[in-house]
Amino acid sequence: MKKYIWVAIALFGISDVFSQSTPKYSNEFLNIGVGAAAFGMSNAVVASVNDVHAGYWNPSGLLNITDNIQLSFMHSPYLAGIANYDYGAFSTKIDNERAIGISFIRLSVDGIPNTMDLIRNGQIDYNRVTSFSASDIAFIFSYAQKSKIEGLNTGFNAKIIHRKAGQFTTAWGFGIDASLQYKTSNNWQFGLMARDITSTFNSWKFNFSNAEKDVFIKTNNEIPKNSLEITLPQFLLGAGKLFELNKNMGIRSEVNGLINTDGRRNVLISSKILNFDPALGVEFDYKKTVYLRLGVGKFQRELNINNKKELTMQPNAGIGINLGNINIDYALSDIGNISSSLYSNIFSVKFKVNKKSSK
Repeated sequence: MKKYIWVAIALFGISDVFSQSTPKYSNEFLNIGVGAAAFGMSNAVVASVNDVHAGYWNPSGLLNITDNIQLSFMHSPYLAGIANYDYGAFSTKIDNERAIGISFIRLSVDGIPNTMDLIRNGQIDYNRVTSFSASDIAFIFSYAQKSKIEGLNTGFNAKIIHRKAGQFTTAWGFGIDASLQYKTSNNWQFGLMARDITSTFNSWKFNFSNAEKDVFIKTNNEIPKNSLEITLPQFLLGAGKLFELNKNMGIRSEVNGLINTDGRRNVLISSKILNFDPALGVEFDYKKTVYLRLGVGKFQRELNINNKKELTMQPNAGIGINLGNINIDYALSDIGNISSSLYSNIFSVKFKVNKKSSK
């Protein structure tokens, strides 16, 4: 029975989602985050990100990469394995003033039963139940360049988005991000990531047979129509600093704030025009080899058992190890949840490729 609930969500719920031109949570899969190191810090990394993951978080940070090439891969199961979240990225420097990157993101739910043809002429036949996958895919092309201002880097992303739910519906979209990253001489770092600054447009096309349309009518559901979905801009601000405790130990702390412009959300500071969602992360390192990360974010007001609102938050934690040309990171997300099925175990691996120096 639980599986059939997913069918209802995937097939019948989509008519409500796309009936508005600017749904609040359009392309929300692009806001999950990438890299276990970032998850361990509750994604508070926009000011300090300095590796291949900058293609997602802040493309300006690609200029901080010291390796010739960096590659990263991440996999995370969601909702007790019902959904899978995968990420891969590549980055390299063109020269000392320019860098590029390519990122791939996929969020999918596979094996969803299609019960549209379960009942025919009043007869139930489970042999007519098929399955399909629902997936959200994004390709992100990043470019970074140094500015004429000392310590200031700029960056841009071009995003191509493809969303699909079996043979029933597909969407193609395109959007632009812009970013800044600034570092002072005393190790202060500041970042700005303006996502979807042009608004991101998804063009949806639905494909239902006459028999499938009859199912919508008989269940009092609206038949989805081809439409244009718009993702409004959001802005991610960050500030942080690196503290060198001694020659072996250091601490990097950062605070981020996500500003949404798509209407009231359940975040710490909420209004009809702008919403502010803060996050705080801390990273401890030993000899730049072993890392311990802690973070807290996703502040919300929820109704408790007494029907009163209380402030909740999501704590995260993670560890990492630098093995030279390989970095392995792990994060446990939402560790404050009482249900272990809602934890997310996140693993990512980063590879560094460098040319051999000639003697």
